[in-house]
Amino acid sequence: MDLTTNYMGLTLKNPLVPSASPLSRNIDTMRRLEDAGAGAIVLYSLFEEQATLESNLLDHYLNYFTEAFAEATDWYPEMRDYQTGPEEYVEHIRKAKEALDIPIIASLNGVSRGGWLSYAKDIEQAGADALELNVYYVATDPMVGSEDVEQKTVDILKTVRENVCIPVAVKLSPYYSATANLAQRLVDAGASALVLFNRFYQPDLDLGKMEVVPRLVLSTSEEMRLPLRWVAILYGRIPVDFAITTGVHTHEDAIKGLVAGAKVTMMASELLSNGPGRISEMLEGIRRWMDARGYESVSEMQGSMSQQRVDDPAAFERANYMAVLQSWYNDPAGQLFRDVLNRGQVG
Repeated sequence: MDLTTNYMGLTLKNPLVPSASPLSRNIDTMRRLEDAGAGAIVLYSLFEEQATLESNLLDHYLNYFTEAFAEATDWYPEMRDYQTGPEEYVEHIRKAKEALDIPIIASLNGVSRGGWLSYAKDIEQAGADALELNVYYVATDPMVGSEDVEQKTVDILKTVRENVCIPVAVKLSPYYSATANLAQRLVDAGASALVLFNRFYQPDLDLGKMEVVPRLVLSTSEEMRLPLRWVAILYGRIPVDFAITTGVHTHEDAIKGLVAGAKVTMMASELLSNGPGRISEMLEGIRRWMDARGYESVSEMQGSMSQQRVDDPAAFERANYMAVLQSWYNDPAGQLFRDVLNRGQVG
């Protein structure tokens, strides 16, 4: 049974890839991930703030909460709280390449076209097989329009593509107003893959201390529905590789991502919760599922349930929105609501 997949021109032994997380900070843990069967590993991110302390955005991030960043695990009001800088990150890539046989995908996280992007070249020279750009930007300025936000992402990609030859993926948030259009623009600018979607970690309010506090909540399988839908819609329409990276916890989740059109399915929360061994368990589940349905390779599965392939393409669009609401109302689960409504207790 052939589990190999091709992602950004890289041949991976299977489509299960640990996404950027603290698990990749330690070489021994990365070996455990490889031994469990990981097809590749995305390293934890090098943040723009780590690469250039003179960034114009630094004051903003130091005076507000920083848990909004997708891999942050604590406040970092002072630079000493950074665990690694650019030089240490590049050296970590070299050590990882020496210790592991699977592809290593580095990760850069930032929001400007500043000098931090020059480290993309250092990352390439250190041996990274590919680079994932995480343009994590929350547009809070009322004077900044959607076109400006989207163009910022495109411009960052263009700058990186001018400096490196390795494949570059762009990790997107789900909050763009015209996701399909932005996807095409990124492909035109040189993206080798699109990773859907980043998770916005929201702050909470501690009413006892009257403080804004970080609350890290790991993902659940239900969160996979949003990237699943968009990969299924864009597959075959946008000429690029797709990765699903939110809500992958079981082998069924991984299979859903593949049949929707993803080349790889990435996960972090499941591995943080239950350890690297979950990869081998999920791979075995994928094999059993493929065997039961007569699939001989992952490539046969990929995109088989995309919008272009299913009998009812509208299931991914607005028609499904109305159908879901109606199905709940007609379902026994909606009986209580109907009883209350009939008694006139609901306006």
